[in-house]
Amino acid sequence: MIALSDYLILGALLFSLSVAGIFINRKNIIILLMCIELMLLAVNLNFLAFSHFTADPAGQIFVFFILTVAAAEAAIGLAILVVLFRNINTINVAKLNKLKG
Repeated sequence: MIALSDYLILGALLFSLSVAGIFINRKNIIILLMCIELMLLAVNLNFLAFSHFTADPAGQIFVFFILTVAAAEAAIGLAILVVLFRNINTINVAKLNKLKG
C-alpha cells in the first residue's frame, strides 16, 4: 500500500519542479502558464491524499473547485496570449513592454 508520505513527496517534487520552471524560464508565457498549472495539480494531489487518508470528502470538493478555476484561468490566459500575439507578434515576456503604463 502506498503511504501518505509517498503522495506528499510526489506533490512536493511536482511543486518544486513548477517553481523551478517559473524561475528558470521567464521568457515564454506558455511555459509559465504550464508551470502554474503544474503547481495547482501538485496542490490538488496533496488535497486528494489527505482526503483519502482522513476519509473526509472535503479535500475532493476543494479539488473540484480548484480544477474549475484552473480551467477558466487556462482559457482566459490563452485568449490573452492570442490577442497579444496578434498585436505584438511575439509571446516573449521580455518584449512585452507595451503593457507598462
